[in-house]
Amino acid sequence: MYKFESIKLDKNHPQHLYVQLYKMIKELILLGHLKEADRLPPVRAMSKMLEINNVTVVKAYEILEKEGLVYKKIGSGTYISKQLINQLNEVDQESKQQTNIRSQLMEQGHIKVEKNMINFASATPSADLFPVEDFKQVLNEVLDRDKGYAFDYQEGQGYYQLRKILKDYIFHYGIKSEVENIQIISGAQQGIDIISKALVNYGDYVLIESPSYTGAMAAFNSRGAKMIDIPLQKDGLDLDILEKKIKTHKPRFIYVMPNFQNPTGISYSPGKKKELLKICKNYNMYIVEDDYLSDLNFYSEDNTTLKKLDEDELVIYIKSFSKIFMPGLRLGFLVIPSKLHENLLMAKHTTDISTSGLLQRAFELYLDKGIWQQHLKYMEDKYKERFVVMKESIKEYFPEYISYSLPLGGVNFWFKLPKGFSSKELYERSVVKNIIFAPGNLFFMNNNDEGYFRLSIAAVNPSEIKYGIKILSIVIREYIDKRRDQRNDSLIKPIL
Repeated sequence: MYKFESIKLDKNHPQHLYVQLYKMIKELILLGHLKEADRLPPVRAMSKMLEINNVTVVKAYEILEKEGLVYKKIGSGTYISKQLINQLNEVDQESKQQTNIRSQLMEQGHIKVEKNMINFASATPSADLFPVEDFKQVLNEVLDRDKGYAFDYQEGQGYYQLRKILKDYIFHYGIKSEVENIQIISGAQQGIDIISKALVNYGDYVLIESPSYTGAMAAFNSRGAKMIDIPLQKDGLDLDILEKKIKTHKPRFIYVMPNFQNPTGISYSPGKKKELLKICKNYNMYIVEDDYLSDLNFYSEDNTTLKKLDEDELVIYIKSFSKIFMPGLRLGFLVIPSKLHENLLMAKHTTDISTSGLLQRAFELYLDKGIWQQHLKYMEDKYKERFVVMKESIKEYFPEYISYSLPLGGVNFWFKLPKGFSSKELYERSVVKNIIFAPGNLFFMNNNDEGYFRLSIAAVNPSEIKYGIKILSIVIREYIDKRRDQRNDSLIKPIL
């Protein structure tokens, strides 16, 4: 029974006790605390230990059995499934392999970058753009106003006044929501994590774009999901393939970035956005929309979110302020369909109880004073300048055989080397010249190196962009030309 002593049920929580018990036992299994052939306590023993009735325990055990997590032996008891353990081992091995592969990723600055390096790898803004003085001012104001209450725990769903002002904020972008449907989160990554925790069981299918954001793939992997990738076209997902995969696999949801997608910078066309919603409505499937950087819109005539178009409560909307605010503060929110509210709140509670109360109160004041909109305009101007320099530098320096499509906003540019050339090999050569970027294999589920690579303008200033592109173009030409010369030499036969 000692393995079950960590189970604590909250009788004041709106979620049913049997659901809480089921999720906590499931967590013990997924964490490896319960292993193959371990026996669950008899119903009466469990109900006595937790001070609940027998029916509650029976219901929880029944859900576990339906999911294949446990099986019953008549006259003996309920045991952890051997089949599940095998699946867990397979998932764990795959997860470890993908973690090792992606450990090189510089996506959020998790790499030591030397001072003289030009960092096209990080999608995190440079520190000189952070609104330090403005935010220090609102922090001091909150501390003077709220005293010690500023450090108190907030309710799990988030500081009410912040959720209230966020309701008005998103209404400005055409998204209608009630305060009760807004969940505060500690950044977009946590949003993806708790959505996975609430909706995904081991072995469930999840659809993703190909290529896709590595943080999302890692989150789905950690829940034991089976990911199916859907190719991206110039105007969004390949909807024919999408519909076939939905019919075949019956996935829990699809994860998408419809505006300025990471890593490709692609934006879905208005028609594809509407068609995606229509398809998901037909198959009663949720869409997880990661609104990555729709704020940084330079040339797009339409950066409408799916959530704005959502009339059937199918879209779970994720918005983070980290990318254009201060990444280390980790703050964002979800807009949740009403029927998922309880599950996602429970998942948030078991993750970290609540997001920093001081941070929430300060950001609410930051929004209320209109400083956020000023900062957003400042960031848009700064990044548009970088965007223009990047576009002109590519045109001036990059060889014609490097293909790419110009994004209309955001911070990412997506390139492809000629067939047969490796972005990982190019990366190794560019590091020697103090230039780093993100090789494309990091963003594909199968880790294929098809010559794609991503350059981000998030952490580089205009002069660094121009110089970096000039040097990288030299590295590319040397790499491509040398390899082509070697191939030609191998085709020359000696005269006998």
